[in-house]
Amino acid sequence: MNIFIDSQALSWFKQEVEIQSGEFVRFFVRYGGSSPLHDSFSLGLTKEEPIEVGAKQEYDGVTFFVEQKDLWFFDGHDLHVHYNEKLDEPEYTYVKPE
Repeated sequence: MNIFIDSQALSWFKQEVEIQSGEFVRFFVRYGGSSPLHDSFSLGLTKEEPIEVGAKQEYDGVTFFVEQKDLWFFDGHDLHVHYNEKLDEPEYTYVKPE
């Protein structure tokens, strides 16, 4: 699994989550909401250090990651994070690599 963050989403994280180089953003599975992959589960985020990394990617010194225990949620898909201007928040898409 790979994590892709576009430049506008990265700017949003820096401003809204107040992340800086050397810090970590975790994407985690939460019960509630829905996603294209699983009904009743959605993706959340928090600023915290990893315990057991399942996937990670660094952008501008910031490490975005998913813990090993949450990889099931992605069902073999990559996570693409884009900025949604209308909602002023990140938007997640899940892409199955070919």
